[in-house]
Amino acid sequence: MSTTIDTTGASPNVTTRQTRSSTRQALTSTASTQRDQSPDSSSKKPPITPLPSDYSRWRIPLPPEDRDALVTKHDWLTTHTIPLPKDVLRSISLDPMTYLNPVDATYVFAQAEAGTAVCVSPDGILLTCAHCVAENAGELAKVPFRVLVSASGNMVMAQIISWDPVRDLALLIIDKAQSPQRPFPYARIASSPPKFNSRLLCIGHPGSEDLESRKKKKTGYGTLELSEGAFRGMAEDQDPHNNSKIGALKHDCWTYWGHSGAGLFDRATGNLGRIIGSSGSVSRRVRDE
Repeated sequence: MSTTIDTTGASPNVTTRQTRSSTRQALTSTASTQRDQSPDSSSKKPPITPLPSDYSRWRIPLPPEDRDALVTKHDWLTTHTIPLPKDVLRSISLDPMTYLNPVDATYVFAQAEAGTAVCVSPDGILLTCAHCVAENAGELAKVPFRVLVSASGNMVMAQIISWDPVRDLALLIIDKAQSPQRPFPYARIASSPPKFNSRLLCIGHPGSEDLESRKKKKTGYGTLELSEGAFRGMAEDQDPHNNSKIGALKHDCWTYWGHSGAGLFDRATGNLGRIIGSSGSVSRRVRDE
């Protein structure tokens, strides 16, 4: 399963929208500015199918535990905000067309297990880890879509358009949403690697189960957590294009299992530098320092 995707917003085959900011009290005017100045190419794109605002009316074949997880995560995201550092808020306010809000671009999977994705195009293209979507090709073939919730609480359905288990990357495209207006808030992908010790932000969805406890305990983490850290270079003995076992990028942002697919953002620019791989590779990156 593979396809070529235009992440600039010019693709005629996909659609876009702008959602409420999870830091909406501070950035309402910013979101409005981005929406008003975005190029409108909607006439060339098929509309996104609206989903009922009442998710009890959804006719989605989700397992009961995943439906329960969807409700829990949606309720949390619509009643909490993810506070951004003051310098980041200032950068967004000063130049909203260049420094895009990384929280707005973040999504969590509705499945009972955790998992994160980042919107990388105003057309609604989501980047995540392959293992967040499916562990193997057989599992991938069973269900061609996934349900996710944005940081602002917009529930969406997204079709899987690319899946690469070697690089541990997957792309999905939103085709149904509770709020189907365009464009989608997104993060720009950095054109070059960050410099050593560049400051980073990580925004991800940590798991609710404490895997470090012998007894079943809840972690108490929020559905989304923001952590700060720095880029610590690349592992010399690891192929950066092979993330099937462990990733090459090292950082010291706090992460937990479930952060897979979470964005690592350059704090100076707001650009997406990388997504988090498996929890094992995250642990190695931290321990290496």
